[in-house]
Amino acid sequence: MLTVDFDSLMIELKEGVVKNVGPANTDATVKLYDVEEAEAREFGDERIKLAFADGEGNEVEVALFPEQASAIRAGLEELEAESRVFE
Repeated sequence: MLTVDFDSLMIELKEGVVKNVGPANTDATVKLYDVEEAEAREFGDERIKLAFADGEGNEVEVALFPEQASAIRAGLEELEAESRVFE
């Protein structure tokens, strides 16, 4: 399941074309649940891409710099050591 929450988004749909007619400072939050596939791979020369997909065809990709990916890895290792989630 994929949820998308846009803050202050206003769009115009005219003749099949979607156009933002609201403010340029629109924020969005995307959440993907029930992930069935997860992958990490190189992205360009400097980044790492994390890709997630559910069984409904929804996908989320996140490009991180190495220090950000390392912080996530450290957080996962800490969670694994302290949590019953990994049992």
